[in-house]
Amino acid sequence: MQDHDLPEPLTSPLLADAEDKGIRHGFFSRRGGVSQGIYRGLNVGIGSNDEREKVHENRRRVSGWFGLSPERLATVHQVHSPDVVVVDRTYDGNRPTADALVTASPGVILGVLTADCGPVLFADAEAGIIGAAHAGWKGALGGVLENTILAMQSLGARREAISACLGPSISGANYEVGPEFVDRFIAVNPDFARFFSPSTRPGHAMFDLQGLTVKRLIDAGVRAESLGICTYADPDAFYSYRRTTHAGEPDYGRQISAIAIRED
Repeated sequence: MQDHDLPEPLTSPLLADAEDKGIRHGFFSRRGGVSQGIYRGLNVGIGSNDEREKVHENRRRVSGWFGLSPERLATVHQVHSPDVVVVDRTYDGNRPTADALVTASPGVILGVLTADCGPVLFADAEAGIIGAAHAGWKGALGGVLENTILAMQSLGARREAISACLGPSISGANYEVGPEFVDRFIAVNPDFARFFSPSTRPGHAMFDLQGLTVKRLIDAGVRAESLGICTYADPDAFYSYRRTTHAGEPDYGRQISAIAIRED
C-alpha cells in the first residue's frame, strides 16, 4: 500500500442502478490512505488516536472520490443507538449523536464508520433520497435500520422503492458470543435463534450479524443484500475492533461507507 494510492471502494450491485439517477456510493476499505502503523491506510476515525492531520487527509480523499470537499462529508458521533438525523446543505461539520443519517439534498455525503459493525447504505433513486446507518448488534436489535427507513419516508421516499446494502462487517465465523447475548436476542424474537450456531466453547455461540441485518431489512419491506465480506478475516483490507482486541493492540482504525446525491 502506497500513500499515493487512491481509494477504490467496493460497490453494491443492488445500488448500482442508482448511479443513473445521480446517486454514488462506496464501501471504502483501508486501502488508499496515508495513516501508518496500526492505523495503516484510510483511517477516517476521528475518535481514534491516529494523527489528526492524517485522519483529515484520509477524509479529504474519501470526499474527493465523490468530487466534493471534506466539508460536505457528514458523519455522526456513533453510540450504538436507534437514532437517525436528517441532514442537508446546512451541515456544519458538528457531529450529532446518532447512528444513521438521511438526506434529500444533493452535494452532501452521508458517511458511517465501522470496524466490524454493519454499514448499511440506502437509496430511493426515484425520489432522490438516501440514507446511511451504523448497525452493530445493538443498533440492529434496537431498530436503527427501521428508523432509517422511516426517516427516508418522512422526506418522501417510498418503502417499496428503497434498496439497501450491508457492507463489510464481521461474519458469523468470527463472532463468538456468550449465552447471555443469545438470551437477549431470543427474548426479543424466538426466531432469531437461527442466527446463532454452536461454538467450539461450551455454552457459547457464533452470531450471524450479517444474516440478522439482511432479514430485518427485508422484513421492513425494502430490497436488501449483503456484500458478504468479513472485516475480521482480512486485516490487509479492513479494520476490525475484535481482531485488534484479540491481538492486544492499543487502538484501531475505522473504515467508512458513504453515499451522496450528485449535484447537477
